[in-house]
Amino acid sequence: MPAHSVTTEETPEKHALPPVVRFLQGAKLLGQTPHVPGNTLVEHAEDAGVHIPTNCTSGTCGTCMVTLLYGEIPLPEVLPPGLDDYLVEGCARLGCIGKPDGDVDVDIRPPL
Repeated sequence: MPAHSVTTEETPEKHALPPVVRFLQGAKLLGQTPHVPGNTLVEHAEDAGVHIPTNCTSGTCGTCMVTLLYGEIPLPEVLPPGLDDYLVEGCARLGCIGKPDGDVDVDIRPPL
C-alpha cells in the first residue's frame, strides 16, 4: 500500500495572531497595542499612545466613557454610577474599569 502524503489542505497551519486592542475615532485608527490580560482600557490606551481622559478611576464619573465597537469588555454585576442600562445598550464602557477580553475595537468617543 503506498504511503499517504499529507497535503496542506488536510493540515491547515494555524497562525493565530495575538489579541490586539485597537483605538479608533470614527474610521480613523489612533493606535493599537497587544492585549494584556488584567489591564484596563486606559492602560491599553497609554501603551498605544492614545489619551483617554480620566478623573475618578473608579467608574463613578463617566469621564473615560468609550464605545465598544467589537469584542468583549465584561460589565460588573452592578453597574457603577458612571454607567446605566441605556448607555450600556449603546455599547458604552468605562475605560478606567473596563478590562477587555482579547481582540477589542473601541471608539474613544462615548455613544451618542
